[in-house]
Amino acid sequence: MTQSTTSNTHPMPILDHHSPIGWIGTGVMGKSLVLHLLKAGYCVHVYNRTKQKAEPLLQAGAQWCSSIADIAQSNIIFTMLGFPQDVEEVYLAPHGLLANAKPNTILCDFTTSEPSLACKIAQEAAAKAIYTLDAPVSGGDKGAREGTLAIMVGGPNFVLEHIQPILVLFGRKILHVGPAGAGQHTKMANQIMIAGTVLGMLEGMLYAEHAGLDMPKVLDLIGSGAAASWSLANYAPRILQGDFQPGFFIKHFVKDMKIAQQESQKMHLDLQGLMAALAAYEEALSEVGNLGVHGLYSFWKKQDKF
Repeated sequence: MTQSTTSNTHPMPILDHHSPIGWIGTGVMGKSLVLHLLKAGYCVHVYNRTKQKAEPLLQAGAQWCSSIADIAQSNIIFTMLGFPQDVEEVYLAPHGLLANAKPNTILCDFTTSEPSLACKIAQEAAAKAIYTLDAPVSGGDKGAREGTLAIMVGGPNFVLEHIQPILVLFGRKILHVGPAGAGQHTKMANQIMIAGTVLGMLEGMLYAEHAGLDMPKVLDLIGSGAAASWSLANYAPRILQGDFQPGFFIKHFVKDMKIAQQESQKMHLDLQGLMAALAAYEEALSEVGNLGVHGLYSFWKKQDKF
């Protein structure tokens, strides 16, 4: 991985409420984070491939930019995209951020993506005197709405410290975890843990349901013991209500698990729990890929798998 710079030899961009902050990606989570910026009084310029998805933010006071090149004129730019190929295009394409941003611009990517891509972006940005952070987040749509995300940051620590006043609007736990790529590696560890946890939670719920138990009572009880988890607390109530709308898409979860699988293979690790979860979700992907990760439960019930 690219080594993190420990000191700053270049001027940092001014951080105030008059200088526009750029934002690319206004999906489920990105929208909530932009709203936090607007409520805090920041001027925010937004870009999204589909302008319609940004309309609520424009109505709330954000300014629309018609291209990435326009967004690149901001001194501080955040991205929250879907897939590594989206990150590569936004950052590295001729019309992208690195080709159009000014020296000393700060680029912070919240997307869960490939560690190697984060390192490549950091190396190319450094050659242009542009600062980058890979800062994937955990906490889902609820964490984004409530500003309680966990943010795992790779890259120069002094850059993180400079934009900390912004990041505290989004997260309750913000940590520098190492050089470029370390944020993505940390998120992979997070996703590997979640993969097994979610699968176990869904299977436990199916078992309880098939045993004819009082589901709300049982879930409340086991949620106070050793089986307690973020997934149980946040997804189980939605399942009981038949609400499978995405706070985090299944298709994005599969993408994350595939990246984790690839990185594990590079380290010669054989992670059986990860592989079991990936296989279960891939089987359901074509049918429920646009549901939340807890939507696997509805797929299993429909298939009468258990």
